[in-house]
Amino acid sequence: MEGLLVKITRTARAVAALSVAALALTACGGEDSDPLSSGGGDTNTDPNSIVVGSANFTESEIIANIYAEVLKVNGFDVSTTLNIGSREAYIPALKDGSIDVIPDYTGNLLQYLDPEATATSADDVEAALPDALGSDLVVADPASAEDKDSIVVTRETADRWNLTSIADLAPYSGEIKLGAPPEFAERTYGLPGLSENYGVNIDPANFVPLSDGGGPATVRALTSGEVTAADIFSTSASIAENNLVVLEDPEFNFAAQNVIPVINAGKTSDKLTSVLNAISDKLTTEELLALNQSVSGESKTEPAAAAQQWVTAQGLDTPVS
Repeated sequence: MEGLLVKITRTARAVAALSVAALALTACGGEDSDPLSSGGGDTNTDPNSIVVGSANFTESEIIANIYAEVLKVNGFDVSTTLNIGSREAYIPALKDGSIDVIPDYTGNLLQYLDPEATATSADDVEAALPDALGSDLVVADPASAEDKDSIVVTRETADRWNLTSIADLAPYSGEIKLGAPPEFAERTYGLPGLSENYGVNIDPANFVPLSDGGGPATVRALTSGEVTAADIFSTSASIAENNLVVLEDPEFNFAAQNVIPVINAGKTSDKLTSVLNAISDKLTTEELLALNQSVSGESKTEPAAAAQQWVTAQGLDTPVS
């Protein structure tokens, strides 16, 4: 009898422990998996109260922290909802008022809102955006800072062939091994685009598919000489770390991807737009590279700290006149 009571007690304790653990996991899972779960659709109409969001990658988080910091300096009541996810998550969140402002990229934003859009140059993309935004969204000025697919070579290759533009690769087409994601072989902006826009004709046998999206494996392939050129995002910290050279794209083979603040139309104001425009005016591709380097490089600065340092260095730590 005593043994039976011990077993029952142990069983009860185990069930209780499992119940507590399950509740804890549910709470943690909800918070981590859905940053919008606590406030989705809770629209605050006060134009001075702004929720700044970010997508789920470091660069977006850095820029969102910059927006938040400068808005606070200018008297806004600011909170943040970071690491939301992709456009499929954060564009609806903007529209329903869960967030009020988020950094995005002009070309990809246009393609998301209007899959039939064909604009690729910075001016054409910017001109096409207002119609695509509809009535729920507006934008402030785009920054000159841009993060897009780019053709990158080592400094040695750039110096040897005197390269500054993708077009300069044309005479060396037969010697080039190009590393890029597998889909680059067929995408309009990939091998077909390089051929059509620049006369750079890469033999399919010299195309090296690399599936890490321009990440460490791609960088290793480039720096080791396995490939001659590679598709790497233009603000990757690996560019500065490895003294790589981004070739200019004057024909806009790759659609312009300027950083742009996207705003819930119900929360826009002249003051909000003015502050965001002041940030865009200061944010260059070189500055964005340096910010990414400070966070992803050896110093491992937290995104919020890197944002604060940048705001101070740019003189944005005092109200915008």
